[in-house]
Amino acid sequence: MKTHKIRILLVDDHAIVRAGFKMLLATHEAIEVIAEASRGETALQQYQTLKPDLVIMDLSMPGIGGLETIKRLCQRDSNVLILVFSVHHEQVYINRALNAGAKGYITKNSAPELLLEAINAVMLGEIYVEKGLLKTTTSTGNIDHYQTIIEDFSAREFDVFKLLAQGVTVYSIAEELCLNYKTVANYGTQIRKKLRANSLIEIARIAEDCNII
Repeated sequence: MKTHKIRILLVDDHAIVRAGFKMLLATHEAIEVIAEASRGETALQQYQTLKPDLVIMDLSMPGIGGLETIKRLCQRDSNVLILVFSVHHEQVYINRALNAGAKGYITKNSAPELLLEAINAVMLGEIYVEKGLLKTTTSTGNIDHYQTIIEDFSAREFDVFKLLAQGVTVYSIAEELCLNYKTVANYGTQIRKKLRANSLIEIARIAEDCNII
């Protein structure tokens, strides 16, 4: 009797990463990558058309970005299963991804068998987070305060905050995120106000203290 394959939509902006995923997953008869996307906007369209069983996606992508994509997918289908496969191991990324609706989170430096373990767990309805990622924070004082504020950022605010902290100019952020320059500038003003940061140097320091960059 023919068994149902796990149909996967693979979302990552790096073609070489997607190729590596496909080679790994192709070795398992019960798994099939039915489509790929390099950005969230495309992933939303493909999900609507193809209705995959599982979406495996990165967080750092051009356009609307991974966190906003997770949020929109969950708004469109409350039963969507999303496994995040990201280079980021910091707590704030994990919390935001899970809060947005992802069902699993593993890092790109994890062993290949861990990806398969995560896929199976998520397909069984479990919440799967790579062992060692969910840690009790040792941050104190201001760091705890800043982490709370950052976790309350909207998906767009978080994307802009991260890029500002990395020293990316407002014009470049607008181009990368496909936003109007004034919109990005307004986000920057909101971010500084919420963090009570007077300069980009302070924003960068806060991001470093919170292990975001």
